[in-house]
Amino acid sequence: MSKQTLNVRRVHRWLAPLMVLPLLLTLLTGVLFQLAGFAQQERQYRWLMALHKGHFGVLNLSSVYPLLNALGLLFLVVTGVSMWLQGQRRTAKIAP
Repeated sequence: MSKQTLNVRRVHRWLAPLMVLPLLLTLLTGVLFQLAGFAQQERQYRWLMALHKGHFGVLNLSSVYPLLNALGLLFLVVTGVSMWLQGQRRTAKIAP
């Protein structure tokens, strides 16, 4: 395995656990708020949208939370695709 492969894996392995909670929170609050919209009850569930955007009570990260979430997801996608492509190249070299 090359040094570049190890670095990509290291970044992915370090970043993935950090991004699990914010991405799950964003996914769940977005879906639940959408369901509230279908039931025409958005007003009662505005707190879901606040969480979705990064407003956690006294800790208001709404100005940076979406950007950090997007950058983290982008890095996971790039490193994941990079690892996948490296695996494909390795498989192609081995195949007859």
